[in-house]
Amino acid sequence: MTPRAAVMGAGAWGTAFAKVLNDAGTPVVLWARRPELAAELNRGRRNHQYLPEVELPEGLQVTADPAEALAGVDFVFLALPSQKLRHHLQLWVPLLPPGAMLISLMKGIEVTTTKRMSEVIRELTGIGPEGVGAVSGPNLAHEIADEQPAATVVACADDAAALRLQAVCSNPYMRPYTNHDVIGCELGGAVKNIIAILVGMATGMGFGDNTKASIITRGLAETSRLGVALGADPVTFSGLAGLGDLVATCASPQSRNRTFGEKLGRGRTLEDVTSEQGGQVVEGVATSRAVLELARRSGVDMPIAEHVVHAVSGEMAPSEVLRSLMARRRKSERPAW
Repeated sequence: MTPRAAVMGAGAWGTAFAKVLNDAGTPVVLWARRPELAAELNRGRRNHQYLPEVELPEGLQVTADPAEALAGVDFVFLALPSQKLRHHLQLWVPLLPPGAMLISLMKGIEVTTTKRMSEVIRELTGIGPEGVGAVSGPNLAHEIADEQPAATVVACADDAAALRLQAVCSNPYMRPYTNHDVIGCELGGAVKNIIAILVGMATGMGFGDNTKASIITRGLAETSRLGVALGADPVTFSGLAGLGDLVATCASPQSRNRTFGEKLGRGRTLEDVTSEQGGQVVEGVATSRAVLELARRSGVDMPIAEHVVHAVSGEMAPSEVLRSLMARRRKSERPAW
């Protein structure tokens, strides 16, 4: 029997990924939090708030009823803001079909617990590591929905489960690679948003490619240090879920985190920039605090994350952030692991 899937969350990435599954031949239901959005998607086949230029395939069903979305599915893809996962998932646990695999499409760390999304899923559901996965990579939602060729990583501690996950989301424009390093894939996806905020600030201040390349490279070093301390495979950070995602997020004006930082760099106030997001979540803002707490607890030096926390809290102006980073003690580039 053909596996069936639900995508829980009808933002830009949830909508785009539901299309990915549909185009891979996987029957899929997309859950939207607001009934009016579900009705709009079913009627007009367009998500005007998040992906207005993309027409959704007729076979893609949309509902605002979580029980309807989850009924009888084999795969549950969670595409919620990271800080909202716990609230929603604990309501859905009684609705989950036995044996369904839960997969995070989210790229953040829970602020209140500093847990990765797969850890929150396992805590709330009691599912073992073989039943929980993550998707991460250079996957800007608008480009994916536009069917531009891209690759991603599907991660699960169980290789057989990763292969099943790979099969349900592989189509002519999406090429998924398997990886057993869930820790590394999730950290790469979360920390790159923080680095993108700083790249955006540098861009907004008028700095060029040398500055941005330096931030990206040193940001990757920070990510790798934290990953190794938490048990990740350092090789993961040179792949799609590490360097690939980092480059796409830092380079693209489609990135909400980069755009957020760019507005700060141009001198906009934190309040103005936040109010202009139009309901779209900038994951790096909250995640920066959680990542910094993880780093301090693990004895890992993450100066970029620390300075982004100062910037998004209003404690330091972008110009002060870059001056402070440049004035740090000189050291060797070689990692101390």
